[in-house]
Amino acid sequence: MEINRDKPFFVGNWKMNKSFNDLEKFITSIHIRDCHQWIAPQTIQLHALREMTKNKIPLLIGSQNHSHAKSGAHTGETSIDQIKELGLDFTIVGHSERRQMYNDSNKLIGEKLKLSLEKNIPSILCIGETLEQRESNATLKVIDAQLHEALNDISESEYNMLIIAYEPVWAIGTGKTASPEQAQEVHSHIRSTLSQLFGPASNRTPILYGGSVKPSNVSDLMSKSDIDGALIGGASLEAESYNELCQNGI
Repeated sequence: MEINRDKPFFVGNWKMNKSFNDLEKFITSIHIRDCHQWIAPQTIQLHALREMTKNKIPLLIGSQNHSHAKSGAHTGETSIDQIKELGLDFTIVGHSERRQMYNDSNKLIGEKLKLSLEKNIPSILCIGETLEQRESNATLKVIDAQLHEALNDISESEYNMLIIAYEPVWAIGTGKTASPEQAQEVHSHIRSTLSQLFGPASNRTPILYGGSVKPSNVSDLMSKSDIDGALIGGASLEAESYNELCQNGI
C-alpha cells in the first residue's frame, strides 16, 4: 500500500467504545466516499471487524496501539507480529492518551514505530502539545522533539509508510478545536521539519488533524493546504456522523 496525499484520510479511533453487537450495524450503514476511510476499534474486535469488511467494502481496519517489544513477558500487550498475522491495514502509535495515561515516552513510541514500519504496516504517529505547553509558546519545540525522537532510527524506505497526526492534547474530547489557522501553522511546521529529515519525500506525507473534529468543522479544517485529513474520536462512533464528516471533508 502506497501512502501519499492523493485523497483525504478520515481515521476513526473508537478508543474503548462500542460492543460487538454494534459492529455489523456500523458496517452496513457506511457510505463509501472518494477518500481513505479507516477505523481502529478495540483490540478484541479487530478480527471480527476485519472479517466483516474483508473483500466486501474498502474500509481499512487497524490497531489503536501495539507493544514496543516483539514478544515475551508483556501481559496485556499486543505484538506487531499478531497485527501482521491478522492482515490489518495500519496501526496508531503515540496517541496522546497513551502518552498521558500510560506514560508512553518519545523513546518508547519511537521503538513501537520502528517495529511497525519494519513490517511495512502503515503507521500513524500522533504528536501534540498540552494546554500548558501552548500557553507557554512551546508548541513547536514540543512538536520537534516528538518528531525527532520518534523518527531518529527510521530509514527512507520505512518513512514511505508513515502518516503524521497532529492532535493538540487540549482539544481532544474537550469540545475545543484548534482554529483552522492554528492547525495549519503547526501542520506547515511539521512538514518543514519532515523536509529537513527526509527531503522531498515529505511532500507526499499525509498530515492529519485530531481534536474534536466534527461534521460541522471538518470542511474549514480541510480547506488548509497542509491538512490532509482527520483523526476522529467521538464523531466516528456512529455511522451517521462518520458518513456526514467524510462527505463534508472531501
